[in-house]
Amino acid sequence: MRSGAGLCVLGLLCLHSSVYGLPGVLIFCDDPSVDRAVSSAVNKFNERLSTGHNLALFQILSASKSENGSDSVYSLQFTTRRSDCLAGSNKPWTVCNYLPNGREKPISCNATVYMTETEAHTRQVDCLLDDYIVPDKSICLGCPTEIDENSEDLRVPLSVSISKYNSISDSTHLFTLHSVGRSTRQVIAGFRFKLSFDMRRTTCPKSEHKDLNELCVPDSENVEFINCNSTVDVAPWRFEVPQANIQCEQGALPTMFIRRRPPGWSPLRNILFKVPSITSPPTTTSPPSTGKASANEESSEEDTTASKPPSSPDMGAEAGNDGPFHCPSNPWKPFNPIPPRSTHTWPGRGGQPPAPSRGGLQ
Repeated sequence: MRSGAGLCVLGLLCLHSSVYGLPGVLIFCDDPSVDRAVSSAVNKFNERLSTGHNLALFQILSASKSENGSDSVYSLQFTTRRSDCLAGSNKPWTVCNYLPNGREKPISCNATVYMTETEAHTRQVDCLLDDYIVPDKSICLGCPTEIDENSEDLRVPLSVSISKYNSISDSTHLFTLHSVGRSTRQVIAGFRFKLSFDMRRTTCPKSEHKDLNELCVPDSENVEFINCNSTVDVAPWRFEVPQANIQCEQGALPTMFIRRRPPGWSPLRNILFKVPSITSPPTTTSPPSTGKASANEESSEEDTTASKPPSSPDMGAEAGNDGPFHCPSNPWKPFNPIPPRSTHTWPGRGGQPPAPSRGGLQ
């Protein structure tokens, strides 16, 4: 009986490997050696990225192992998510967090890793980014490169852009920086910055204040946002005044383009004031008691402990460790996406917001 059971298990292993297309013998997804192999694969893929954000492991889906001389060959299938660490940074992916405004669907990856007792060498790794596989890329000299929103290099181009808007807009009040979106820098005859950001109306009227100062705080009674795209040419070694070409429209920057910053941080902190927090915690009121609510409160324990459906088809795999060989693994970190901002419909204009008085600012 034991021999028959052993043959049955071996047959299941072979069948499982053939279904997943993995050579060798399947092993547990939470095995420490699998963690080492996957970590090597993620590091190798991040080394190939020159723009955007590094990836961080999400879940290990399956792993198999075979022998090749003195090396153990690991064939891996796993998923990743974009992290808040920029490509090219020296930070290891293990200290990064997932981008909260990234796509909900995780990124599929596969890899082949050769391992000894002390070393891991990734021979092949591919990840499906935005429905295509990113090949090896060489550095493009002179091409725009994405820069971190915390970079001090943004201080001058943002200051110039905001000053230009305040000087040529029809608004009666000054506007100040609210949030920063995607930003790039390109080496030309100097530096060319391309910025996306939004601003918020302050309490300072232009009739009384020529420039922003510490008295110009966001106006909590007349909330108004302006989002802009700006191109700024800077050449400090030639002592030239930075030139800004700016286009703006009503409304805040869309949530998907906003990148997180440390609380209170501003690249203009040497010029502008530090904006105090004016957001008060929302108040909640209890709904009136109804007979239906009472019935729900008295429902059975099964009703109160029922599991909620996943927010997306891919989130159902996050449970982990329920399948054979503890696959898929538990998520490396919880993923808490930012829900999309609700849109406002403007009556009488086909759902479109009113255009600014000058259309676009040049």
